[in-house]
Amino acid sequence: MNRVKNDIFAGVTAAVVALPLALAFGVASGAGAIAGLYGAIILGFFAAAFGGTPTQISGPTGPMTVVVAATIATFPNDFPAVMTVVFLAGIMQISFGIVGIGKWIKYIPYPVISGFMCGIGVIIIILQINPFLGVDGFSSIIYTLTHLLETLQKVNYEAVIIASITLSIMFLTPSKISKIVPSALIALVFVTYFSILMGFNVKTIGEIPMGLPEFVLPLSFDILKLSTILTLAITLSLLGSIDSLLTSIVADSKTKTKHDPKKELIGQGIGNMVCSFFGAIPGAGATMRTVININSGATTRISGIVHSITLLLIVLFLAPLASKIPLSVLAGILIKVGFDILDYKFLKILNKISRQNLLIMITVFLLTIFVDLIMAVGVGITISSIMAVYQVSRNTRIKIARSKVSFDIDIENTDIQIIKVNGSLFFGTASFLEDKLEKLKGSKKIIIDCKNVSFFDISAIFTLEEIIEKFRNKDFEIILVLRYRHKRKILSVDSNNVFKKIKIYSSLDDAINYTQKYELKNNG
Repeated sequence: MNRVKNDIFAGVTAAVVALPLALAFGVASGAGAIAGLYGAIILGFFAAAFGGTPTQISGPTGPMTVVVAATIATFPNDFPAVMTVVFLAGIMQISFGIVGIGKWIKYIPYPVISGFMCGIGVIIIILQINPFLGVDGFSSIIYTLTHLLETLQKVNYEAVIIASITLSIMFLTPSKISKIVPSALIALVFVTYFSILMGFNVKTIGEIPMGLPEFVLPLSFDILKLSTILTLAITLSLLGSIDSLLTSIVADSKTKTKHDPKKELIGQGIGNMVCSFFGAIPGAGATMRTVININSGATTRISGIVHSITLLLIVLFLAPLASKIPLSVLAGILIKVGFDILDYKFLKILNKISRQNLLIMITVFLLTIFVDLIMAVGVGITISSIMAVYQVSRNTRIKIARSKVSFDIDIENTDIQIIKVNGSLFFGTASFLEDKLEKLKGSKKIIIDCKNVSFFDISAIFTLEEIIEKFRNKDFEIILVLRYRHKRKILSVDSNNVFKKIKIYSSLDDAINYTQKYELKNNG
């Protein structure tokens, strides 16, 4: 019974957080605030009911909103075509789940993900410049930047005041308060009331229809548009899948559970497909809302369903109040969202990573902003693969007949186990190491011997970091054996001090001696 109460409370809390974001993403997409709300309601319900991550909260997200905005700009007077894109994207996600494509997401190199997320964050920030200044916005990044001087001549200073206050609340609200009442909700209510009280002449959301949404029939479009529709649907489906599964991984780390990627993609696909029938914008697993849901006590899919029902009740009974929300308030909220999406973990160590990883990150970042989202990811993965193959082949020539990474498990007793890693440890092989460690049972201490590893990349370092944290929570100790240059490289990017807190030796004998001293101490 307590579990159900916790799930209900967590669901209501997640809905309170989702409300201003759903409104903001709906307006930013060009489909309207109500489309954002129903996207959160419909996708949130079906993804929770059929998905593979019980505590995940789904709804409109920044990356998905960017693609929807581009789709609406491509079909400005053809909403059924837009919903056809959403419908086909949902079908594709379901097919991804059925064939098990979700397991491949973990092979995307970290610099690609970092460049992509930073690019999405910058896109959201740039596209909100005009609404922040009280001027009609554009759907194009390049158009927004090239017409900036013209925009500055049309500034509505009352809108700037409202947006600035909103942004200040978003950034400056103490965490103790925001854990109780989300800063976005504080800004939404307070600044809207302030705007009405001061009689500011600013653009607002406008009338939001009460009641259930109207039925929209997708698959009603000009056949000549099929190529463009399929391209956008593929973009939307891939982006939604990546976004959702990355959030699922975050949920796993918080709850110490393991999501089902097949079911998750099927649930997301069903939700987005149903969204297309009601004119709602699609979405994906939302990281911030999911974390808040878990921190509020959620343990089952009941919380996600309650989140959707709560939002539905708000739409049915409180929609007229939302019509008075200034667009500049939503711009302030979205700019903060854009800053939150930026990958600060990676940005903090830009001056310490290799030139290859930096090249990948910057390439993906620029392509995401100025060209195309899926092209950005595709180019990033291609460059990463070429560089990885080059490193492996170069090492193979130096180390004769060693073209593959192998893992040998030496089990000498039940308390201490040794894993020897030979070859290159990079974004592909690091996951194999994690899989091997997951199968180990009964060990108090685990030695990972990387003395024969010739190459580490940043993805492998971050994977090792996650492994250490995960096993520490299980009361296991990870001991590393590293070459000096690898130790120096790892410690140089150890921004969270994870590696500085563990034992790292330069030889396997030293590591074994340490574990024997541990055994003697315990047996003595």
